[in-house]
Amino acid sequence: MAYILKTLNSWFWWENLWMPANCTWADLEDHDGLVFPKPYQLYAAIPYAFVMLMVRFVIERYIAIPLAKALGIKNVTRVKPQPNAIFENYFRKCTKHPSQSEIQGLAKKCNRSVHSVEKWFRRRRNLELPTMLQKFQEACWRFSFYLTSSIAGFICLYDKPWFYDTWQVWVGYPFQTLLPSQYWYYMAEISFYFSLLFTLRTDIKRKDFMAHVIHHLAAIVLMAGSWCSNYVRMGTLVMLVHDTADFWLESAKMFNYAHWEKTCTVLFIIFSVVFFITRLILFPFWILHGTLYLCAYYYPEMALAYFIFNAPLLILQGLHLYWGYLVLKILNKFLFLKVLRRPAPARAKADGKKDLKDDRSDEEEEDSLTDNEESTKNGNKNGCGLSGHQRLNNSH
Repeated sequence: MAYILKTLNSWFWWENLWMPANCTWADLEDHDGLVFPKPYQLYAAIPYAFVMLMVRFVIERYIAIPLAKALGIKNVTRVKPQPNAIFENYFRKCTKHPSQSEIQGLAKKCNRSVHSVEKWFRRRRNLELPTMLQKFQEACWRFSFYLTSSIAGFICLYDKPWFYDTWQVWVGYPFQTLLPSQYWYYMAEISFYFSLLFTLRTDIKRKDFMAHVIHHLAAIVLMAGSWCSNYVRMGTLVMLVHDTADFWLESAKMFNYAHWEKTCTVLFIIFSVVFFITRLILFPFWILHGTLYLCAYYYPEMALAYFIFNAPLLILQGLHLYWGYLVLKILNKFLFLKVLRRPAPARAKADGKKDLKDDRSDEEEEDSLTDNEESTKNGNKNGCGLSGHQRLNNSH
């Protein structure tokens, strides 16, 4: 077994896989005051990820909640349907959205009205959705991290060569010493994405859930690989290009949850501009141009790492195009369709909320009757009468 592991290790760290021609791992040993990244340093990202989770808890608990209250966001308790084993079993094992014939069958089986069965499933589905406060807390945490990482990225890179010679990182020339700021920038980013993987089951799930999983995995592979091979310049550029748009989006979400429509609109437009500049112009025409074309042009005998790193970069660009399509849909609704419809003043506020609604989120379904009214109407059959509670606003 030891021999097999040793062989696999030698294959994985094969110099022809990671390094350009005429370069070896010995070139990345510290010498003459130069310090280079070490693969074993990545192990620290796991404990740092748990530190990130603790920081997230502090921000969500002691910053996001008071800020949400100041903005008028309340943690309203949803109406819970009365426990019903048959409905619950059907909800979990069959479908959350039963057809009309299935609802009629369940109503007959439980001696309930069709309307009461529809209401039970509607309220049960609502319980699966995150509250406005939960959404605000998550957006506040991501905003805090992306803003901090963007500032850190500019500090790390403001006096360094930028896009014009990105191809030099791939040919291994020049070997650049690792700065302490770059170490902490990398560790913060990798630990953040590890923490997002740890909380996938508890974080708010949207329709592009799998796209986010692919994005997190591709980001970790890119950062870890670029760290091991000292392609730090490429890694820091990719991280900075991504983070500078994200904090604008998270801030727009926060004000959207607080129903500050005008502020949300301005922030979302700023996000859209930054997103298209960084993700659809700078990333493909400078970074990808350097890593895909220039390095192959100046150094045809490229190491296999050329393909290993460019594949995740192309995956990220595909995700950029997908998310750009979603952003365009929202902008189209808000900037163009709204102008063509020219809603009446009485409907303008409501239309604004709908136009900027996140298409990736499931919308909460509003009840038509209170529970006391439902109990009276159905004669409290089978002990299924429900107690009335305040309903939530269904804007996302």
